[in-house]
Amino acid sequence: QVVRIDVYNMLGQKVRTLVNKVQAAGNHSVTWDGRNDAGKTVTSGLYLYRIKAGSFVEVKKMLLLK
Repeated sequence: QVVRIDVYNMLGQKVRTLVNKVQAAGNHSVTWDGRNDAGKTVTSGLYLYRIKAGSFVEVKKMLLLK
């Protein structure tokens, strides 16, 4: 099924799409380089990431430190 992982700032604005593709079931890892979709480095701070896979949706917080 299609897995999508997006990163949002605390204003709810989408900063980056990390994953948007079909993936097999199992454990996977994703690394965010701290850049937005335009390739610019974002500021340190609190961000949200949203994982969507089929009907499963989860939102978690993460802290970006430089």
